[in-house]
Amino acid sequence: MVIKNVRIITCQDSQVVEQGYVEVKEGKITAVGQGEYTGNDPEVLDGQGGFLTPGFIDAHCHLGMWEEGLAFEGDDGNEETDPCTPQLRSLDAINPRDRAFGEALSYGITTVVTGPGSANPIAGQICAMKTWGNVIDDMVVRFPCAMKFALGENPKNTYSDKSQQPVTRMAIASIIREQLYKARRYQQDLERSQEDEDTDPPDYDIKCEALLPVLRRQIKAHVHAHRADDICTALRLFREFDLDGVIIHGTEGYLVADAIRKAGVPVVCGPIITTRGKPELANACRENPMLLMEAGVPVSINTDANELPIDMLLTSAAIAAGAGSRPLPWEKALEMVTIRSAEAAGISDRVGSIAPGKDADLCLFRQPPVGLLVRPEWVMIDGKFTHQSSNPL
Repeated sequence: MVIKNVRIITCQDSQVVEQGYVEVKEGKITAVGQGEYTGNDPEVLDGQGGFLTPGFIDAHCHLGMWEEGLAFEGDDGNEETDPCTPQLRSLDAINPRDRAFGEALSYGITTVVTGPGSANPIAGQICAMKTWGNVIDDMVVRFPCAMKFALGENPKNTYSDKSQQPVTRMAIASIIREQLYKARRYQQDLERSQEDEDTDPPDYDIKCEALLPVLRRQIKAHVHAHRADDICTALRLFREFDLDGVIIHGTEGYLVADAIRKAGVPVVCGPIITTRGKPELANACRENPMLLMEAGVPVSINTDANELPIDMLLTSAAIAAGAGSRPLPWEKALEMVTIRSAEAAGISDRVGSIAPGKDADLCLFRQPPVGLLVRPEWVMIDGKFTHQSSNPL
């Protein structure tokens, strides 16, 4: 199929194609061009001058882990019986039939990065998945795409009530450090056994196995951190173990923006629309994403759903983009929920921009999409019009 007569917001190097067309074959984008489409494809959709964007990406949420409208029965985000659980797989807890997936889709959010909560210093494996489908195995973009770590108030509060470690920030960092050192030693023993047939491999350790892709930089280390001191602890751990790290939330990131920039670490900011409902949020400000960007830090926006409804992602980007001293153009703001989110999740080879070879996850709008609850006219995932929108062909 070919979608023609559209203004293409590629989110690729800030490129905008006026009066353009996009060719889609077998679920992938195969061509992006300007001007009249001259091919003979039998399915040509006239976008009538609308805005064509990539599908949007929430780079950090808990969709399907805490189900809408349910209490304990649908609460599968925190395993609060052990502070160190890298072996837990979000894939085994996500309910893709949760109604929030449909709400995400109807607002153009085609990919979510969802996983465990922040009760544990090491919480488990994160999944990047599409928002349309019935069987989660068929919806996965990448699993695991990251390992979830958490610093600060949440682990402290979770385990202090149990009279169990950790109850201080020192203990949180030590639990993470100890398990990473164990995994590194496990990795060395594995490699030694593969190189020397007379050396036995170590006994199977599911926690260490889960951390091997993190130590090998095959997946990201996503670290929940609000306060500036916790952010600096995360940066210290990234350096110590040479991790491909990402700061999640980064509420006080603007206070240590230069340190984050020097470390070359991106920040996933959000939720933007929130109150200062706990001590760690005392210094929260909506200018944080823009201040980080001005310092040279890659920034994406998240909802942290169910903390904030998933359909507020574009509204959050609009608020963040307008909060600084020099508001961003909406085309640039769009990058914070497309290509920057994809990069933070390690899935930019698949999604996040309109370019040949990427998944055909596309949205058509009749007005600029970055605003208050703006809905797309239609949404496409993997080249198919989803059940949330009528087929425009």
